[in-house]
Amino acid sequence: MIHTIGYENTTPAGLIGALRGAGVQTLVDVRALANSRKPGFAKRALSEALAGAGITYVHEKLLGTPAEGRAAVRAGRPAVMREIFAVHLRGAEQQDALARLGARARAERVCLLCLEADPAHCHRTLVAEAVGLPIRHL
Repeated sequence: MIHTIGYENTTPAGLIGALRGAGVQTLVDVRALANSRKPGFAKRALSEALAGAGITYVHEKLLGTPAEGRAAVRAGRPAVMREIFAVHLRGAEQQDALARLGARARAERVCLLCLEADPAHCHRTLVAEAVGLPIRHL
């Protein structure tokens, strides 16, 4: 199984609580750019908070949405983002990143992280589907 979570409507403590409650061992950040305007969710702060909670942090930026996909979302064109992201995921480096993610998810409890609260509107669901394991959205 692979878990997913969005941090849009939570705090770092709330995120860690949800991860602990689900028994997550590793959080895989699938943002192309692991920075955030929300305090505590930039790469360094988040990885330090997770380490303090005994959760491993991994940033798989190759599984993030490319700039043109993010622009499509901002323009209110989610279907275009999905098309762009599908092409992006077919790349050799992205396929290697998916293989790493799949192997990790088969060996331990993994959760994918991105911003959007609703998994139906986030590329992390597309990443999880590409891995091919059952999905649980936290």
